Amino acid sequence: QVQLVESGGGVVQRGGSLRLSCTASGFTLDGFAMGWARQAPGKEREGVACISASDDSRIYADSVKGRFTISRDNGKNTAYLEMGSLELEDTAVYYCVAKRNCNGVYRDDFWGRGTQVTVSS
Repeated sequence: QVQLVESGGGVVQRGGSLRLSCTASGFTLDGFAMGWARQAPGKEREGVACISASDDSRIYADSVKGRFTISRDNGKNTAYLEMGSLELEDTAVYYCVAKRNCNGVYRDDFWGRGTQVTVSS
């Protein structure tokens, strides 16, 4: 079965850290850019970070720069999102996505089902 499965979400206190994982099955991540997006209640889904397939270049949303780090391990067929200095505003469902590149949103972007991250005060 072709799928992306996110894990590592949970409840964390403000200022804490979490690492999200996104593991592919049924296909390999080689050749795909990998991204993370999030959607908070009542808000639109927003891109958080993306790492290219070719040179591992990374881009981040301004809201997470300096706090979040995206990485990938093609040998493990997994992408990661290290999240630090978490803020209440980071509470959302986090989705990973396999993409043709990090330059936009495409119809053939392939999404996981998401993992909930809740930051508590």
